[in-house]
Order: sequence, then C-alpha cells, then structure tokens
Amino acid sequence: MRLVDIRLTNYRNCKDLSLDFNSNKVLIIGKNAQGKTNILESIYFLSSLKSPRTSNNIELINFDAGETEIEADIIKADTDIELTYKYTREKSRELKINGVKTTPKNFKSVLRTVLFSTSDLLLLRGNPSDRRDWLDRAISQVYPAYDERLSKYDKIRVQKNNFLKEGVINDTLLDVYNEQLTITGSNIIYLRKKFLKEIEKIAKEKHLIISETEDLRLEYTCSFLNDENEIDDIASAFETALEERKNEEIRRGQSCVGPHRDDIAFFINNNEATKYASQGQQRTIVLALKLSELDIITEKTGNEPILLLDDVLAELDDLRQNYLLKSINAQTQTVITSVDTILFEEEFLKDVRIYKIENGNITD
Repeated sequence: MRLVDIRLTNYRNCKDLSLDFNSNKVLIIGKNAQGKTNILESIYFLSSLKSPRTSNNIELINFDAGETEIEADIIKADTDIELTYKYTREKSRELKINGVKTTPKNFKSVLRTVLFSTSDLLLLRGNPSDRRDWLDRAISQVYPAYDERLSKYDKIRVQKNNFLKEGVINDTLLDVYNEQLTITGSNIIYLRKKFLKEIEKIAKEKHLIISETEDLRLEYTCSFLNDENEIDDIASAFETALEERKNEEIRRGQSCVGPHRDDIAFFINNNEATKYASQGQQRTIVLALKLSELDIITEKTGNEPILLLDDVLAELDDLRQNYLLKSINAQTQTVITSVDTILFEEEFLKDVRIYKIENGNITD
C-alpha cells in the first residue's frame, strides 16, 4: 500500500496544499503550529474518519471557510484508488471512492495507518479512556466493522442512562437494555482481549530487544471478569454483574459496568508499570506497542500500513530513536514530522524526501 499524493482544501491552516509522496520516507520539517501535524492528522483521518485530536469535525475546517476537503490517491494491491472526504459547517459529510459515493465502512477499509505521536508517550499515565481508545483504534484498523459495534453499544448505553435518570423504573424495559448491552458489550470485550493478546506476543519480543532484561505483560482489566476468554463466559459474567449492581445503577442513574469502564494494565517483570516504571521504561512500552501495531495490521490485512511519526523522535533518547528508525522496514512508507533534520543521521536522510512547511504551505 502506498499513498501517492494528498490534497487539502481548507483543512485547518492548510487552505490549498498538495503534497507528493514520491518516496518511501517523507520528512516534513517546520516550526510548531505551521501545519505539519495537520498533514499527518489528515492522512490518519482518511483511514479512520476520526481525528486523534478532536471529536468535533467542524474544528477541521479552516476558520474562513464553510467546508473542508481531503483528497488522496492510493495504490493498493496494484490498483489506483482515489479517496475524497468533504465536510461542511452544517455537518454534511460526503465520502467517495473513485468519485462514487460510498459508506463509512467501505471508505475506512481502503487505507491503513499507524500513528505514533508525542501524546501516545503519555499512554500509561493517561486515563483509562485513553488506553481504551488506543486499543479500539488499533482493532478498527484490522476490523473496520468494529467501530459499528462500539457505536451500537454507546447508543444503547446512552438510552439506558437516560431511562435510569427518569427515576421511574420499568423492570421489563431495563432488562431489555441490559440484554442488548450484554450481547454487544461481550462481543467488544472478547475482541479487545483477543487482540490485546496478539499485540502482547509481538510487543514482548520488541520490548525485550530494547530493554535487554525486562519482560512485558499486558492485561485487560474488567471488574467482573477473571480469566474468562470465551464469548459465552464473558456474556454470562456480564449478565451477572448487571444484575448484582442493578440497584446501584438505578440509584446513580448510570451504567456502572461494561466495556466503557474497562482498562489495560501494563507490567514489567510483574510490577505494574503505571506505578513503578520510569519515564524511559514507559516510553519503551509505547514504542514496542506501536511497532507491534504495524506488524499485526500487516499480518491480518496483507497490506502494510503507512507509519505516521509526529514529532515523536525529539521525545525519545538515542537508544529508542535508533531502534525505532532501524525497525522500520525499508518498504514501509513512513511520514515523519520534525522541527529540523538534526535528529537524523546522514545515511537515513539519503533516501528521504524532505518538505518544509510554513503557515500551512509547502515552501520547498
């Protein structure tokens, strides 16, 4: 899979930007707030229809414009594909593949990306929602329909919460909501646990290479599960937990159990990393996870994703910088942003196409 070019119209501060990706390695140089992160965000957006920076897509539209557009040409399995995304301030969205309107599911199935940004380095210190979002984004790159399951679960959960807040409880209707949450939520938990185990297998090896002596373990933490891994067992435990906490949910007016409350725990030599790991150790874990995402998406889809590195090298020490750059397959298309070229060895820069950006425009 290759990104051939991208065209941004009124996308944040990029009013009219065209960029050729005529190299396996592309480096975008610019000072802060000039637009280099916006370019990476737009590429990631085409693969997920979500921004890693905002949940309000109106923020993607330039202040002086009424709509934004992202166009990209991609080569996938020797086939030329054009993606077009339009969004207006009236929240009207248009998705096209090769000029033909399409569904979000089909649109998201075309391009695969792995984004590694400075915010990812705070994954272990962030909130449980940050870790759930990371895992959900990774799963969605392999299974585009997974997003639909998440949306369905959230819709049912919001309906149940609104019902609970009314204060007049109809047990029959509450049982219907709980049954729907059990079916959808158990499927989400099952996929999360399965995918996390697959990520762990690859990440352990990469983590050991960097750390030399430390064993990495990942654990999906759910308040009502022990070692259940089969979907029927998960559903049974979920159903029991909903019944046990029924009165609490009625009292609080909200759903207290389910995948929206779960978390991911990280352990180094059986010590919980969020509590005991140094900053360097935590960054090693995140680096191993991101490189594992790259491998697992390639393995599952047969197409190597595009790797997006957003100012992340400046936050890594020499050991981790070198491991990251040397771990990237020569054929992996990689787009990197940085303030300057000082972090890169001359040998690496020989095969890199370098662009400079200023105020949303390419200057070189």
